[in-house]
Amino acid sequence: MTTSVVSIVYVSDAPAAARFYGDLLGMSPSFETPGYITFDLGPSADLGLWSGQFEDLSPDVPRTSEVCLAIDDGPDELDAIFTRWQSKGVTILREPHDLGFGLTFLAADPDGNRIRVAPRG
Repeated sequence: MTTSVVSIVYVSDAPAAARFYGDLLGMSPSFETPGYITFDLGPSADLGLWSGQFEDLSPDVPRTSEVCLAIDDGPDELDAIFTRWQSKGVTILREPHDLGFGLTFLAADPDGNRIRVAPRG
């Protein structure tokens, strides 16, 4: 059996979200429909952006997941990404800080979904 992990993020406008994530990731979508767009992140891993799925979500329930972009290089790369994202106007929820597994920061996409940048395990 072939398996692949697709992390799906609910967004209000898939094409707009794809432009946002494409700019941050420096890549183009690998699959596109009007309401569902994916990015190929590597072997057996994709990021899916799916719009039209908010009807069943309660605003009272906190978001409990994050998209984590794991980087191979150290703190200098993380600081460079942080500075680049700030210059693009990305909402920063928490500036670079150490959480025991390394330096990390937390941002949000236009729909409020959390995006963490952290070192690869």
